[in-house]
Amino acid sequence: MATSFSNITKVPELQKRLLFTLGLLAVYRIGCFITVPYVNRQKMATIIAGGGGDEPTGGFLNLFNLFSGGALEQLSVFALGIMPYISASIILQLLAVVVPSVERLQKEGEQGRRKLNQWTRYGTILLSTVQSFGIAFYLESLGESNPGLVIEPGWPFRLMTVITLTSGTSFIMWLGEQMTERGVGNGMSLIIMSGIVAQFPVAVFSTIELFNVGSISPFVLGMLVLIILGVIGTIVFFERAQRRIPVQYAKRMVGTRITGGQSSYLPLKVNTAGVIPPIFAMSILLFPSTIVSYFPDQAWATAVRTALTPGDWRYNTLYVLMIVFFCYFYTAVTFNPVDVADNMKKVGGFVPGIRPGKKTAEYIDRVLSRITFAGAAYISAVCILPLFLINFLGVPFYFGGTGLLICVGVALDTVQQIESHLVTRHYEGFTGGGGGGSPRRSIRSRVAAG
Repeated sequence: MATSFSNITKVPELQKRLLFTLGLLAVYRIGCFITVPYVNRQKMATIIAGGGGDEPTGGFLNLFNLFSGGALEQLSVFALGIMPYISASIILQLLAVVVPSVERLQKEGEQGRRKLNQWTRYGTILLSTVQSFGIAFYLESLGESNPGLVIEPGWPFRLMTVITLTSGTSFIMWLGEQMTERGVGNGMSLIIMSGIVAQFPVAVFSTIELFNVGSISPFVLGMLVLIILGVIGTIVFFERAQRRIPVQYAKRMVGTRITGGQSSYLPLKVNTAGVIPPIFAMSILLFPSTIVSYFPDQAWATAVRTALTPGDWRYNTLYVLMIVFFCYFYTAVTFNPVDVADNMKKVGGFVPGIRPGKKTAEYIDRVLSRITFAGAAYISAVCILPLFLINFLGVPFYFGGTGLLICVGVALDTVQQIESHLVTRHYEGFTGGGGGGSPRRSIRSRVAAG
């Protein structure tokens, strides 16, 4: 492992990409401590901790604060985080299913991708504006029971909040795109991961403090450590798990040479969607809570906010259903069995016992649907773990399975990208193996190669 890490220093381009990514993440973390004008950050931190307000908002605010990396607690310019961008991406991907023009753009290659990215940016700004207004009104309503939270309530405060928060989200969106293009890993996922990781030291010290005062027994603390390690191990196992479909290549005569006749496999990941489903589900569930903040004195708004508080059975049910939906939806968007079957047929590949073409596509789709259900069940089980930790162990919320899933999943994806840079330049990766490659390449790599 030490040799693998030392190989990074031998690839100048990889070094530059890593330093670039770390630099932009540092800029993001600094921005999380720049407070919005006219807001008292000390009082806001008290409210987030559950010390203010007459409503059961602690769960909702803690959840929002977790995925903003503590920016909501500081009421910083990055308080909205990257969630508006994710919501805009979800809307466009859903539109691609029902609107033919959007679907055509998805298939137009680089030009279509740029157009969709531009629409996503416009949607992000629109959603950020709406959510910023919601936060401004919500802060004013909280200020009624917490005097001094908003220094000068009124339209000047609301407009300043909208401009500041929308600009902050736009800047985060730019940071994420730059990291994806010129750094290592997915920039948006890394931003979410950095926010969660930043809360980890606070969570550790809070848990130790609870242990010191006797609120958590040694048995509960030991169980907590074992559960965290077990969840991490489970995440790594399922993220690496594959269902390998055997593929045989027919022998062909090319000139005077016989080619083909090799056997390979088509690797189907158990969790093809990665960490996208919980992030998408979380983003959608946070959006209605922001909208109802426009109506702080309405009974129906209070009922909706309570129902969408983490821990409530209605929230957990919706969360699981949306995770399952996005697992299947994102898998269908990113992996097309018909295209894979056609590409296999073009290069003379076939699944033993299955006719090439349509029958192969149906077989791949059937296998993919079954393993996607297993992946959705695994993600759902990991993400609702906070409920049991809160109710039965009495530990802080930030030890939730959703955060662990995102952190471990993003870390694995980033390590794989670093390995690809190393292996491409004939250096050994983190998980071993040289740069020469294996003769038994998967069909996915063959398809990617043309």
